[in-house]
Amino acid sequence: MNKIAMVTGATSGIGKATALKLAQNGFNLIITGRRNDRLEELKSELESKNTSIFSLCFDIRNTLEIDKAVASLPTEWKSIDVLVNNAGLAAGADPIHDGLWSDWEQMIDTNIKGLLYLSKQIIPGMMERKKGHIINVSSIAGKETYANGNVYCATKHAVEAITKGMRIDLLPYNIKVSSVSPGMVETEFSIVRYHGDTDKADNVYKGLTPLYADDIADAIEYMVTRPPHVNINDMLIMPTAQASAVYNHREE
Repeated sequence: MNKIAMVTGATSGIGKATALKLAQNGFNLIITGRRNDRLEELKSELESKNTSIFSLCFDIRNTLEIDKAVASLPTEWKSIDVLVNNAGLAAGADPIHDGLWSDWEQMIDTNIKGLLYLSKQIIPGMMERKKGHIINVSSIAGKETYANGNVYCATKHAVEAITKGMRIDLLPYNIKVSSVSPGMVETEFSIVRYHGDTDKADNVYKGLTPLYADDIADAIEYMVTRPPHVNINDMLIMPTAQASAVYNHREE
């Protein structure tokens, strides 16, 4: 088989764009997500491009579902060359004293624990084969903290630390570990963060041109197509109109 890439959170946004980009580069793909209807739609779209696809529907917050899903992979799909830990979200944008436990738990369980659960399943095979590449999708929120971002920023700071720790621990096994850290990206991110309030979500990008999912997929494509001796540790990608987590320029 061609090289195999697993992409989590593949049903929309950066995950979907990454799956399409990797398919163009000859990868066979394991796509994962919670929404089976969207997984099947993406599977059909990718298969129409002559790419072999295996879809796994599970909630990345549930370790038992992850165990069952990974165990269900046929032998020919178990040698995963690239793992893109993309599944993640922001929930709520409240000051710390007004934050909801349910939002905090959802972000911690998805952004940190989910990444760890799945990585723990895939890493041993890479160690045995002495090759592999893990790409963790982080954020500018993993490098800077901003008002009302408290717990979300904390989860992405954790992704940064986990990525660096992975890189050190897996160094003897010839496993590359990278992260990509986007600024403002127009996907479902803000709609999810504001619990479906489209007016608030639209205001996030008002007056400027944000990044798009394809921009981040391009960066991931660059990472996975470097020669064996080259690893891109991290890529921080911002819209031209954004200088930092809090500074941006909007046209009137």
